[in-house]
Amino acid sequence: MEGRTIRIRLVRESDAQFILSLRSDDKYNKYLSKTNSNVSDQVEWIKKYKVDETNKKQFYFIIEKLDGTPCGTVRIYDLQNDSFCWGSWILNESKTKYAAIESAFLVYRYGFEVIGCVKSHFDVRKDNEKVVSFHKRMGAVQTGEDKLNFYFEITKEAVANARLGLEGKL
Repeated sequence: MEGRTIRIRLVRESDAQFILSLRSDDKYNKYLSKTNSNVSDQVEWIKKYKVDETNKKQFYFIIEKLDGTPCGTVRIYDLQNDSFCWGSWILNESKTKYAAIESAFLVYRYGFEVIGCVKSHFDVRKDNEKVVSFHKRMGAVQTGEDKLNFYFEITKEAVANARLGLEGKL
């Protein structure tokens, strides 16, 4: 799936080293669960994940510039009746200027058009203020919180309205 300056594609075993480079970098992993930094373990995780992908239980994407340069990851998971969760969203310094907003819209497009959901649910660490603000500007509504996280929901309609507000920029 392509945007104006980036695309998302399903992860491959050959992406293991890139994924580890992101997840083990302290600039990018502050708000993510810890991961083992062994490449062969990451390859094994991808192999197991691919079973879930085949069974349409989760989808893990590499975000890349249109020239094929990888610049991030994002994952769709916890599929429910009419909703999907997304996370593992990392963008590195190779990203394009609008990669964050473009990748978010591509995730929503995949969830709404390909999977067929009408809303998305997700959590954001409370101290990740930049991402909390991003989601609120997109139209996400806070549905709860715990000690570490805010919980949000966003509808297909809210995403469409956010996209309309950005016409000409994307």
